[in-house]
Amino acid sequence: MKTSKNMTIESESKRNFLVGALALGLATSVSSAFAKSKDDHHHHHHVSDDKAQLVDAAIDCVKNTIVCRDHCIELLKTGDTTLTECLDISNDTIAMCNTLTQLSSSNSDHLMAFAKVSLAVCQDCEKECRRHKDKHQACKDCMESCSRCIDAIEKYMA
Repeated sequence: MKTSKNMTIESESKRNFLVGALALGLATSVSSAFAKSKDDHHHHHHVSDDKAQLVDAAIDCVKNTIVCRDHCIELLKTGDTTLTECLDISNDTIAMCNTLTQLSSSNSDHLMAFAKVSLAVCQDCEKECRRHKDKHQACKDCMESCSRCIDAIEKYMA
């Protein structure tokens, strides 16, 4: 018979594996898009260093925000509602950063407008996770990755 602690460790291991697989899949897809873009001499857009940094920061943000969101869900299952707001914001952040990654890697004409909205969402998430960073490592990691994403967005928009 498995103990609750063993089941928690197994659940955490599975979650970490899935998050890693998701991040790897997204990174591979984006890397191949960048390689295709750089090799395509007839394409009128090129991938700038700012966009590449934006993609890297957004992927990292997705990865850490998924872990944070899952941590919030686990706490909710125990009846702890202290991270409910964090859960709501993390869902928005994951969606925004996934889309930000796609638009950045495809040289979308709508990237600048979307970056402005993404900036606001990442700022909200960073602010919310800052409130919990001393109690929850997942929130601290999420806060830090949001901060890096904010920096990358601001650099791209400058």
